[in-house]
Order: sequence, then structure tokens, then C-alpha cells
Amino acid sequence: MPRTAPPGTRPQTPRTAPPGTLPPAPHAHPADGLRTAAPHTPHAPLRVPPQTPRRPVPQPRPTDLFAERLLLVLSGRRPVHSMLGYTLGHAYDDLTRLAETGPLRSPGPRPVLRDIGYYEPRPGAFEAFARIRTGDRLRAMAFRLELGRDRRWRCTAVELDGPRRPRADDD
Repeated sequence: MPRTAPPGTRPQTPRTAPPGTLPPAPHAHPADGLRTAAPHTPHAPLRVPPQTPRRPVPQPRPTDLFAERLLLVLSGRRPVHSMLGYTLGHAYDDLTRLAETGPLRSPGPRPVLRDIGYYEPRPGAFEAFARIRTGDRLRAMAFRLELGRDRRWRCTAVELDGPRRPRADDD
């Protein structure tokens, strides 16, 4: 006859029993550290094979992330103000002027990043370029990233299709 708990109490299970009060599971194998129940036990714990070490997931380079962000803004899919915390100095002004003209907005297919390259002139700075396909046209985008004291990358310059025009305050 099976034992039952007194009315109003919960039966002792591995989850509700105090540690060390339940007997060990049948067929415990101390060598492998896993406890398995006999095959005929209806609620036998599953034997879990040891996990293989996971490979680290490669992190995208900041140049790749910024190229994608800039493409979204210049194609009109994101507002310019979404880059406020990611740009410094004149880069935001340049980006605003570029986005106003909608250089990568087209009625045809969406612009696609084809290639992204970069040069590291010094530690903590990248000068990057991206080739952008818009329909049957290939365009060029260049930008500079600098690592701040807070360890965040920020865009300090952006150009599309060649050198930027001189500003009135650059004189």
C-alpha cells in the first residue's frame, strides 16, 4: 500500500524536501556525477550529456554597425535624430544636410551595403568606407569613428559620393 502524506500537508519531493532527507535515486553512478532512475520508473530524470564548450560568438566591428546605421538614416528608414548619441562635432550637421536631400531614397529597391572596409590610423580610431548598391548604381560612403573616454564609438565625420563641400565656418 503506498504511503500518503497526512491531510493538509504536501508530500516530500526533491523540490519540497529539506536537503539530505530523501534517499539517493536508484542506480546512482558516483563516477559520472549523474543520477538516473531505473528505466521502469515513470518520472525518471533524464540523463543529460556533458555540454561541449561553446565557441564565442563573433562580435560585429563598430564599422559594420555604423555603416548600417548611417545607411538607415540616409535612406530615410530612420530619423536623423536617432544618431544624436552616436555622432560628434560637425558629423551630425553633415549627416543632417545629407539626410535632407535623401540621397539614398529611391522608388526602386532599397539600398544595400555591398562592402565595408576600414583603416586604423591609430588605436581608438577607424576611417571606414562602404559601397552601397541602389538599384543598378553603386555609391560610396566614408566615415570616421573615434573611441571616447566612456569606451563608446562615435562618428566624427561622414561623406557620401566624394569629398564634402567646405563649410562657411571652415575658412
